[in-house]
Amino acid sequence: MAHNHSHSGSGDSKRLMAAFIITAAFMVAEVIGGLLSGSLALLADAGHMLTDAAALFVALVAVRFARRKPNARHTFGYLRLTTLAAFVNALTLIVLTAFIFWEAIQRFYDPQPVAGFPMLLIAVAGLLANITAFWLLHHGSEEKNINVRAAALHVLGDLLGSVGAIIAAVIILYTNWTPIDPILSILVSCLVLRSAWALLKESIHELLEGTPNQFSVEVLQKDLTLNIPEIRNIHHVHLWQVGEKPMMTLHAQVVPPHDHDALLKRIQEYLLKNYQIAHATIQMEYQRCDDGHCSFHHQENHPAIQGAGCHHHKH
Repeated sequence: MAHNHSHSGSGDSKRLMAAFIITAAFMVAEVIGGLLSGSLALLADAGHMLTDAAALFVALVAVRFARRKPNARHTFGYLRLTTLAAFVNALTLIVLTAFIFWEAIQRFYDPQPVAGFPMLLIAVAGLLANITAFWLLHHGSEEKNINVRAAALHVLGDLLGSVGAIIAAVIILYTNWTPIDPILSILVSCLVLRSAWALLKESIHELLEGTPNQFSVEVLQKDLTLNIPEIRNIHHVHLWQVGEKPMMTLHAQVVPPHDHDALLKRIQEYLLKNYQIAHATIQMEYQRCDDGHCSFHHQENHPAIQGAGCHHHKH
């Protein structure tokens, strides 16, 4: 089933702002520490923190824009901006990961000296900063928002990067084996790349008006037909998502009701109660659909509604 989420909590903006300030401050510290110690793991983590700061800033702007009311030019408001921000954030993570891979490979051919103790101090401070930022992002009213999750993903990558830098620093301090630095940089980058790729696919799917993953159009068609007796057939179903809000349009072939508005209200209430779809545009029809687009039907799969008309294919 779908889940309905809020988009405009002021507390969420405050948490994003606090996470941005913390991340930006320690990004500067890690850049300085990485340059002084010669650690690629620290510089990789600083690179993540740089994109984190940008991601958090974009997330903050996106959340504030999403509060703006709809107007004649933007009838859904600016909710889609959060998805666009998540898309950009995922792309930056993928590009950054590719850069770290390349730099790590160069380090294998041309090892660089690494100062373990300064690296350890900066990595521990960075870990504490990332834990704080991650906690802030996961205790707001919009923790399910795709854009806030994108920002949290950046911070999670940073947190893993700090752990990797700490492990590398300890090994270098006790064994002076510097290849551990690029090795852990690659390992952390692989973990981040996996999550970034999943986020990129999700944001592209939403930008392309894909059916939200929690829905099955065919199941919804059958459900409405079986649970509201007046409905003979559901077709021309279009289901998409704006921000975190599912939207829907459909045609319903119905038995001519005594009270058109009452039946319409029942359908809308059923969608809200069972699927959390608050915005549904419904066109009721009394005749069988003869449109060519209605040829996509699955009567053989739904014997309970054979002869009821047509079913639109699953998007």
